[in-house]
Amino acid sequence: MRKRTSKSVGAHELEPISLSELIHHHVRAAIETAVHEELRAALTSTFIPRYQRRMPQVNEAVVATYLAGGNTRRVRGALQPLLKDAPLSKSAVSRVVATLKDGLEAWRTRSLADLDVIYVYLDGFALRVRSAGKVVSVPVLGVVGVLPDGCKHLLALELCGGESFSAWKGCLDDLVARGLRAPVLAIIDGNAGLRRSVGEVWPRTVVQRCCVHKLRNLERKAPKHALAAIRDDFHRIVYAASADAAAYAAFERTWAKRCPGVVTSLREGGDELLTVFAFPKAQWKTLRTTNTIERLHEEFRRRVKAQGSLPSEDAAVVLLFSLVATGQIKLRRIDGWQKIATVLSQNTLVAA
Repeated sequence: MRKRTSKSVGAHELEPISLSELIHHHVRAAIETAVHEELRAALTSTFIPRYQRRMPQVNEAVVATYLAGGNTRRVRGALQPLLKDAPLSKSAVSRVVATLKDGLEAWRTRSLADLDVIYVYLDGFALRVRSAGKVVSVPVLGVVGVLPDGCKHLLALELCGGESFSAWKGCLDDLVARGLRAPVLAIIDGNAGLRRSVGEVWPRTVVQRCCVHKLRNLERKAPKHALAAIRDDFHRIVYAASADAAAYAAFERTWAKRCPGVVTSLREGGDELLTVFAFPKAQWKTLRTTNTIERLHEEFRRRVKAQGSLPSEDAAVVLLFSLVATGQIKLRRIDGWQKIATVLSQNTLVAA
């Protein structure tokens, strides 16, 4: 009986299969395998990566909306029509925005040894930040460098208690500690602490005082009826075709008795108001003032204005850095950048 059963099974296994049935079997198996692979790939890659709850594009949209001027509530509102079935929570938005801090920390500690910075613009501005339950103005120190190809590079953003000598020196010492070599020229405003710190950290760097800041100082010390005349005389000095000692002397003769405070302020700037004339003429407009970094500050202020004040000091620096890092604030080349090679060929590059 057992032998008969065995023969029956063996006979069944050896039954011939037609060529059409064999082809059908293999084609069906191949199609089922391909469908399963496509479905698995779609679920794990195209839609939501494994172990993630949102598409990467959603996170990118959250960051872009935040940097464009939206707070947490506005970000959620802007994305609500697109995420009806899975709305973002307040904490989810906060977590996504917090990822920007990782980029800031890496930027703050990166090496600067590979950068050849020819010019630096240094200036401070104030941001409104919530601190201890109150909205206060906190100074931010900003440093923008100019590279040999004329491109601007954000070097530092630091919140501090005030634009003091110690604050500025600490900022510059940190740049040097990370490998930044001394620039050829520093363009600064009239802050005494900043000027002293530049002199101590980079003693061989020449300084150009911002002509716009100096004119504002002169106007604050002048009577209203003399403003236009003082402005014209000052422009004859700083917008001349070359360093004009005669125009400088004429300004002093005209205003020494009538507005002594104005002349004293002009003398305080001294020859550093005319440093620009030693550089290529094509760059004078750019090097004469701190407008390069002032425009950057204006973009910062415009963005922050949408929120009124930032929730913390950390949030302020993260926001400012991210606006530049993501390209929402663009830093274009300086005017006359092609002449930087001429500056370097004249052996004006100072040693660190």
